[in-house]
Amino acid sequence: MNYKRFIYYQGTIGMASSMIFPFYILLIRNVGDSYAQFGWAYGLFALTAALCFPLIGKYADRVGDKTLLFIYSWGMAILLLFFPLASEVWHVYILQVLMGVLGAVQKNSEKTVLARYVTKEIAGTQIGNYHVWTSVAAAIAVIATGYLVDFLTIASIFYIASLVFAWSGLQLWKLETAKA
Repeated sequence: MNYKRFIYYQGTIGMASSMIFPFYILLIRNVGDSYAQFGWAYGLFALTAALCFPLIGKYADRVGDKTLLFIYSWGMAILLLFFPLASEVWHVYILQVLMGVLGAVQKNSEKTVLARYVTKEIAGTQIGNYHVWTSVAAAIAVIATGYLVDFLTIASIFYIASLVFAWSGLQLWKLETAKA
């Protein structure tokens, strides 16, 4: 994986993530009965990720960035298929804990790839460009998903995002690399 391909990959998963996260509260409102439950769901996600970072960081150099990102892409693709089936708030909590683990895998891997591939002398410029393109992809996804939700069901965006994650995993798998 090179820097340019990594930006493409991250843009793709950023799009998939942005398709669901801003509209996630609509699903919670359909399953739960308060915004406090949304707070708990997101809090469980963040806390699980925080607790997993040390373990994931410990194994990141051994298993490689590409392997971890592949696990993230396919893990998210599979996990998102279960969100529309959640009928109780505790179902969402379990899914959020699993997403917390995967989120930690992604965040840790993102940072290690950037650390490995940016040129030290122009790291600020390269990371700035990285954030421009991944943010543009995320913005496009949020706007487009707003229209999709108007015409489709809230559940459909989870299925579409699942397909995008699966596609990102396939693209990642095709990349030839020695280290990443």
